[in-house]
Amino acid sequence: MRAEGVRMKVADIERELDHARNQGPVRDIAIPPCPELLVALRKEVDKADPDPSEIARIASSDVAMAASLLRTVNSPLYARARAADTVAQAVSMLGVGPTVGILTSFLTRNAIRSNSPLLEHFWETSTRRALAMGFIARQLYGVDADVAHTCGLFCHVGIPIMMQGVKGYAGTLAEALARQDRSFTETENAAHKTDHAVVGAIVAKTWCLPPIIVAAVRLHHDFTALTDTRFPEEARTLVAMGLVAESLVARHEGVEVQREWEQHGDACLAHIRVSAGEVDAWVDALHPVFESVAVA
Repeated sequence: MRAEGVRMKVADIERELDHARNQGPVRDIAIPPCPELLVALRKEVDKADPDPSEIARIASSDVAMAASLLRTVNSPLYARARAADTVAQAVSMLGVGPTVGILTSFLTRNAIRSNSPLLEHFWETSTRRALAMGFIARQLYGVDADVAHTCGLFCHVGIPIMMQGVKGYAGTLAEALARQDRSFTETENAAHKTDHAVVGAIVAKTWCLPPIIVAAVRLHHDFTALTDTRFPEEARTLVAMGLVAESLVARHEGVEVQREWEQHGDACLAHIRVSAGEVDAWVDALHPVFESVAVA
């Protein structure tokens, strides 16, 4: 009975997103199609035994993407004893999961542009959030690090899409970043009757990402979900991890303590059974990882 309830709750999210896309306020927002190379990557990754040589072939089919993969694998982030000279070597060194994460990041940021000065460092922050979520997943039991990484990358993709497609959103974004009396999504909904969590989840769904990522992106500002057992435990864990990752990135970037962290940080830490002291240690562990991020 409980499993049926979980399925229904996820199905409710799917129906909400379909309604928003087809009849609601999101219907006029242009959602970029999933890049063809990402479709090919997802098709290979979804196989029972993904072929590293096929991943390498896909990565090599775009010169800029191949260069980005080699630059990343040879960066201080991975601290390899020897450099990778070819894409095939990079895939062999990293493994399929981390390689797909890097390629997904490249393809996503090239498909979704963020040209506003307000979003100058958007992809650097998104990449750090994704890396932080992958790191946190590896510290926990039973959490897929590749799923967590992708979730972290997609949490805020709705923001540049709304910037491009919603009149007046630049002003809303500036207001949402400044206000302390209500949440980011409350400010968005007050102005536009939708928010970046909905839009980002629609992107994830349109791009055929796993349903658990779609659900987590939709819920990543809804912390009532932490105690709602109708949602899958994995989605609720991703929501909790997301706020912890957001806090880690903010601390690195020198951003002041966020309202959501003050209100819900303890609940998120409790949900993933992590102490504040452990998070302090993660700040130090992630410093070189965050410093290595440079999005071209």
